[in-house]
Amino acid sequence: MTDYDVLMVGAGHNGLVCAHALAKSGRKVLMLEAGDVAGGCAATREFAPGFSVSSCAQWLTQLSPRVMDSMSLVDHGLQFAARDLASVSLAEDGDHLVLRGAKLEGANISAEDQLAYEDFSARMMRFTKILAKAFSTRAPKLVESNFADRLTLIKLGLGLKLLGKNDMNDLMRIILINMYDVMEENFDHPRLKALLSLDGMLGSHMGPRSPNTVFGYLYRRVGNLFGYDGPAQLRGGMGALADAMVASCKAAGVEIRCGEAVASIDSEAGQVTGVTLASGEQFSGKLVVSNVDPVTTFQHLVGYRNLETGVVRSVSNIRNKSGTAKLHLALSGLPSFAGLSAELTGHRLVIAPDMNYAERAFNAVKYSEYSKEPVMDISIPTVNDPGLAPDGQHVISAIVQFAPHEPEGGWDAHRQAFTDIVLDLLERYAPGIRGLVTASELLTPLDLEKEFGMTGGHWHHGELSLDQVMMMRPFHGANQYSTPVNGLYLCGAGSHPGGGVMGLAGLNAANEIIKRVGAA
Repeated sequence: MTDYDVLMVGAGHNGLVCAHALAKSGRKVLMLEAGDVAGGCAATREFAPGFSVSSCAQWLTQLSPRVMDSMSLVDHGLQFAARDLASVSLAEDGDHLVLRGAKLEGANISAEDQLAYEDFSARMMRFTKILAKAFSTRAPKLVESNFADRLTLIKLGLGLKLLGKNDMNDLMRIILINMYDVMEENFDHPRLKALLSLDGMLGSHMGPRSPNTVFGYLYRRVGNLFGYDGPAQLRGGMGALADAMVASCKAAGVEIRCGEAVASIDSEAGQVTGVTLASGEQFSGKLVVSNVDPVTTFQHLVGYRNLETGVVRSVSNIRNKSGTAKLHLALSGLPSFAGLSAELTGHRLVIAPDMNYAERAFNAVKYSEYSKEPVMDISIPTVNDPGLAPDGQHVISAIVQFAPHEPEGGWDAHRQAFTDIVLDLLERYAPGIRGLVTASELLTPLDLEKEFGMTGGHWHHGELSLDQVMMMRPFHGANQYSTPVNGLYLCGAGSHPGGGVMGLAGLNAANEIIKRVGAA
């Protein structure tokens, strides 16, 4: 049996980042991935012959430049198909609202709203800078803290102090309310308010009136500090990121085995001893790192029987209910959206006429129903990357909110009906698009759970809410990547700073492991 210093469970992007850093520190790392390819949610799939899409995450908006540089991703083949794309709030009459950086165009946007948005954007970026600093290191403990934790808290406090009295008071006020109220305070245009609100609830189980949506918005804005002045698209889809990361990991000496599902993380007397695969094969080791979500890690892999009651309770309280589905369409030609230029067709397209529309869409999923008029975040990646489809043909990849984990009667009974609802909605904005559809694929939250191993189908591995972020992520006792099981660490989206294709959870976890365990 080959001896390994680190056994990595799951090869999502955070796991790849963590494995690379640990290998560079001199450790022998084995990654075990249940799927056929590495990357997790950062994957490209062929859903119809010749037609490929980013299967889960479809925009690159937050990848840390520290990760890019440390893994030399460009040297390993990563290429952008487009950067700094606009966000276009679609209108049925063709008078679309276009957001480019801090500039607004179209839709009869008033000079007052334009100035208000420039001021709002600058203010939010000042708040976001504090988050970005906190994201770059482990979350501090509030109790039983050491000098490093106290120093981190001092730095956070100093950052708040340097905002000035007015900004600090404003941040403390809005962080506890919701995007609906904040938007009403600042703007008049209904589609502007809805567009910004969407960034606070995308991928979540929250509507514009839900608490914590302001934090979700600030969380997404961190990407602006990382150099993304709008969404980016990778050549070859999000799977290109995984491919580059895999190449970087292999160059560092990481061994990656796909199609190898871990059945259990083994422990004895509170000390990790290794892992057992679904095939029955076992690997021993005193250091195991889990890239899968915390609920899967503790409930299914470690097993509640091996954990104290308090830990079981904490894991059980993690909120990870998803309301997000993905729809993929193969098209025989490029759809025509009324009043939209061919160039803008390749940018981020959003259907969210106003905040009340978005809130009504959310209302449905509260009762395990799907929205009859959903909110949509649409990408037509073949405009910028034609190689994803046969010549002259196109694909659509759309995030659809909201859909329940499993409606009454199951998804088999509702899949086509929900697909038809989404197609009918698209037809209103792009007349004739139905006639272009040659194949379709709907990934429900239940499908996302099964395919990517994410409890509840939640791509953040747990809601990004104030009680589940920073020193509370995923829960007290596992908030600094170590866990109640000695030798078991977390590095995925369920750990600090959270979800999205950022990579900092993996990098922070590796740094923490190296610090705790010492030199290889």
